[in-house]
Amino acid sequence: MNAPEQKKWLSYLNGRTVSILFLGFSSGLPLYTLIYLMQAWLATAGLDVKALGLFGLMTFPYTFKFLWAPLMDRYSIGRLGRRRGWMAVTQIGLFLVIGGVGMFDPKQELSLIVLAVAAIAFLSASQDVVVDAYRREILAEEEQGLGAAIIVNAYKAASLIPSALGLVLADSMSWQAVFWIVAAFMLPGFICTLLAREPAVYGAPPKNLEEAIVLPFKEFIQRDGLKQAIIIIMFVLLYKIGDTMATALSTKFFLDIGFTTKQIGLAANATGWWASLAGGAVGGIWMIKLGINRALWVFGVLQAIAILGFAWLAEVGPDPFLLSAVFGFEAFASLGLGSAALVAFMSRATDPRYTATQYALFSSLAAVPRTFINASVGYIVAETGWFWFFMVCFMLAFPAMLMLPKIAPWNKRDEKA
Repeated sequence: MNAPEQKKWLSYLNGRTVSILFLGFSSGLPLYTLIYLMQAWLATAGLDVKALGLFGLMTFPYTFKFLWAPLMDRYSIGRLGRRRGWMAVTQIGLFLVIGGVGMFDPKQELSLIVLAVAAIAFLSASQDVVVDAYRREILAEEEQGLGAAIIVNAYKAASLIPSALGLVLADSMSWQAVFWIVAAFMLPGFICTLLAREPAVYGAPPKNLEEAIVLPFKEFIQRDGLKQAIIIIMFVLLYKIGDTMATALSTKFFLDIGFTTKQIGLAANATGWWASLAGGAVGGIWMIKLGINRALWVFGVLQAIAILGFAWLAEVGPDPFLLSAVFGFEAFASLGLGSAALVAFMSRATDPRYTATQYALFSSLAAVPRTFINASVGYIVAETGWFWFFMVCFMLAFPAMLMLPKIAPWNKRDEKA
């Protein structure tokens, strides 16, 4: 690497990108606490599988966070400002609620735990809204791709605290202590919030709540017309639908074709997690070279090819080496590359005056396939079998790709969506 290129790369390692690293970790920690630590705690307390399943409904705030995002575009909190103020409030709230929930008795105070879980989900979704807005506003246009990769990786890295450290500590410590230790990992993000600078305000922010609700949607529709707005919405909905459906019942698929739970666990932890982190890192660097437009094309093709790996595995059967290869490539191409590209695209598609509301809408749309469409996966598999199910998923990866000439032309580099 010559001196000018080295200097260019070093310019991306600044206080802005470092703050995104800490804030991305702070965003991921509450969700993975609900998914892993909370589930383990309640299971060891004796709750049956049906009751545990119902706790999944508590994550609905992540799908509907766009409904209260306008409040975060309209109002500031104290001297910290519009973005840092909301981040500080949600981070301290999460520290207190995550730490405090472990003090309840699951057998005697389950209703209070349900309320605490709902509070964690609401505060976590709200933190995501304002962190995404902060990232979009604090980073320069040429840093958006790298910023997307950083936050995707930091979000995933946060899963290690509740899923690994928390569960290990629970073997020798009380659950009350474990939850407070996990909650303490919210504090680095809070300190980062206090030390970071508030993003510049672009244009006139909404003057009242009505403007905060109406203007973001009006601006998005009027920017390039209703037709283009619909195409962008459909693209966000469909870009990862094939991969999302393919992995919805992946554990069931692996078991059905003859793998043991140990083989699946090793593939997931030893290969998949690291591959997804590598994909996010490579995606950020590659997007700097390619630009967001071309990254959507290249990464979209790679995540579609990854689906074919599952179809191949369905034909070959329980080959441990192939399992690791398929799992690793899917994590690298989809969870790493594809996710980073989609986050960068959604960030670019927002207007800086209404970042919180518009990005919350896009990210909520991106979650729709995971929340609702995946419910149909079991029925499709029952009719088609695993091989043809994965071929259907592969075909579903291409409708979004056909929209790319309209919203991200190959020869136009990183223009406004």
